[in-house]
Amino acid sequence: MRLALNGGEPIRQTLLPYGRQTVGDDDICAVEQVLRSDWLTTGPKVEEFEEVFAGYVGAKYAVAFSSGTAGLHAAVFAAGLGPNDEAITTPLTFAATANCLLYQGARPVFADVQPDTLNIDPEQIIRCLNPRVKAILPVDYAGHPAELDEIRRIAERNGLVIIEDAAHALGATYNGRRIGTLSTMTVFSTHPVKHITTGEGGVVTTQDAKLMELLRLFRNHGIRGNARERQEQGKWFYEMVALGYNYRVTDIQCALGITQLQKLDGWLGRRRAIASIYSHALEQIPEIEIPVQQPHCDSAWHLYVIRLNLERLRVDRSQVFRALRAENIGVTVHYIPVPWHPYYQQLGYRKGQWPVAESACERILTLPLFPRMTDSDVEDVIRGLHKVVDAFRA
Repeated sequence: MRLALNGGEPIRQTLLPYGRQTVGDDDICAVEQVLRSDWLTTGPKVEEFEEVFAGYVGAKYAVAFSSGTAGLHAAVFAAGLGPNDEAITTPLTFAATANCLLYQGARPVFADVQPDTLNIDPEQIIRCLNPRVKAILPVDYAGHPAELDEIRRIAERNGLVIIEDAAHALGATYNGRRIGTLSTMTVFSTHPVKHITTGEGGVVTTQDAKLMELLRLFRNHGIRGNARERQEQGKWFYEMVALGYNYRVTDIQCALGITQLQKLDGWLGRRRAIASIYSHALEQIPEIEIPVQQPHCDSAWHLYVIRLNLERLRVDRSQVFRALRAENIGVTVHYIPVPWHPYYQQLGYRKGQWPVAESACERILTLPLFPRMTDSDVEDVIRGLHKVVDAFRA
């Protein structure tokens, strides 16, 4: 078949995005109820959402934020990182994972990733250790948990805090335990393309009451207590005891999050079903390398990331990307390595130091994957891949 890129008929008439939220009438009704209430922010729905979220992942405490990035920033603050400190993280992530360290004056140190899951490599973490390192920030790439047992052993031997970026991994399990209780602090995202949405938002879970208090302090300007408590107690006095930010989440967002959480297990099941269909259909195509899931993990499948075996194709990844987009298959790339970004280059980071991550970056493509996809949508993606690969086969 003639590629749409060359004037042929596309596989689809409209673009299928890589991710999309699902919002139902129950979500809208919950938000409307809050809009008609006395509390649009700093009200009871925030605490309710935090309790429900903590219960779902099995954590003692959950603190909700205005974004996942705000949650990462708060976690770095709570961990006590500052100027002259360093923390080890992966280069294959969204910039926020490293930026949160810069916000506090700390320096990111990037450790290369494992060739199979593309998660941070514990052996590379060990090679990056030095006296200034105070924390490790593993990322559960695409929803597959990092090697958390090995990372915890490294952290315990060296007195390090673990801030797990689980923005992709709500509902994932590691050795039978849900992500959210296995690190010092675990940071989730509730952006619209994630497993549940609050519009924008994030949540940090922890088992430590002191860290929980620091997280709550940081999101509210460094002020103890909140406006609702003062109103209920008939008090006006408040004190700022730390330099915090306005990272508060609203009751509007939390009402949406509560109803979304009620549907999460079903959505996870659909994500896993789509991933299984993809893997079964694509594993026989030698030009495509499908993602790996380790037997001790159950991925949350935020992303389905394939790698192109470019030696079997006549073109590079950019040409495959353009061809699939022309077929209205909304592929994208996760991620450009963080130290490749111009800002990080200006900080002195140089390309060529993370061969596994950098090689993967040239070959990866993220396929559409979200619960609202129909079987016909999934088949369109598979047909689009066959069409493009057949056209570009070496």
